[in-house]
Amino acid sequence: MKVHHFLARDRFQTLLKALAAAGYEVIGPQVRDHAIVFAPLVSMDQLPRGIIDDQAPGHYRLERTDSARLFDWTTGPQAIKPLTFAPRETLWKSERQPDGRLLFREQPPEAQPTAVIGVRACDLAALSIHDRHFLHDAHPDPHYRERRQNLFLVAVNCLRSAATCFCTATGDGPRVQHGFDLALSELDEGFVVEAHSKEGQTILDALETTPASHDQLEQVEAGLERASAQQTRRLPEGSLPEMLQAAVAHPHWQTLNDRCLTCGNCTAVCPTCFCQTHVDELSLDGQTASHDRQWASCFDPDHSTIHGTVIRAERPQRYRQWLTHKFGTWVEQYGRSGCVGCGRCIAWCPVGIDVTEELDALSKAPEDAPAKAPGGEERS
Repeated sequence: MKVHHFLARDRFQTLLKALAAAGYEVIGPQVRDHAIVFAPLVSMDQLPRGIIDDQAPGHYRLERTDSARLFDWTTGPQAIKPLTFAPRETLWKSERQPDGRLLFREQPPEAQPTAVIGVRACDLAALSIHDRHFLHDAHPDPHYRERRQNLFLVAVNCLRSAATCFCTATGDGPRVQHGFDLALSELDEGFVVEAHSKEGQTILDALETTPASHDQLEQVEAGLERASAQQTRRLPEGSLPEMLQAAVAHPHWQTLNDRCLTCGNCTAVCPTCFCQTHVDELSLDGQTASHDRQWASCFDPDHSTIHGTVIRAERPQRYRQWLTHKFGTWVEQYGRSGCVGCGRCIAWCPVGIDVTEELDALSKAPEDAPAKAPGGEERS
């Protein structure tokens, strides 16, 4: 049986001190450039006190309230993906020797113990997907593994949902379920805390807490139920992989030609997308070079370029590739959808494309429309 503790709001700083004393660099949510992002954290005063977020398709705004709560916002544009799957990193370097030979040196992964405060249920679900790809595949990624093994995660239960959230539809929230060390549920007077790992229990034992009361636990459950009820977006019933396979020539794809900018924002903010590319950088004197891995997007024409031919040259084709993989073929690869219902792709799409609306349209039979694939070719 889980034991729940209560940490008074004026004692929250002791959590930061305990993490720092244990050797962790503490990372937490902060307001930067009108958005909530994760950055180094020393004082609880840096946290977004009284801040809530207003999200809608193509819309993200922060609002200040009189509340003392620190985690009343839902999601920002930045998940914890950059902390494990780096946006750009050097894998190896080469150096020309005096005799003309090239000496190659692998760049060993470097990571320091890092505690992240404010991780949401959807981001934990995304991290679990990345673990399957980067850690449990036939060839584990040493850079990801080093950073992942050095993470201490302080999760936060969502007691409020944004209008773009649909984690209840994917089964990933709003309650944190797995993959964390400590979990916080924020009430007006403080935090209900529970440990989920040996490391988490060690930190919890270092805090000045009291047993959580029955009333406090009821407030948490009521908040979770409220957050679930606030979510109105749904996914089509039935098998999405089968539906998307049947809809490969659906005329609705062609409507994306006048809407999707193929900017890649959705893949950048998505906590599960992991497309990557490799680039080489040569020094000005030609003596050294570095081979770097960096994030990429399936919306980039280069992503489907083969021997000078762009396989998915049209915008609707690229959107079809992304949506079909995310909700369809991903299931065959990882046993579940690649979507965790965070809604970031909806809020941060410049033109407000809503994946739940697109899936709903594709699940319906075309109404007397010619069967054309995204490239415009007729299909029999």
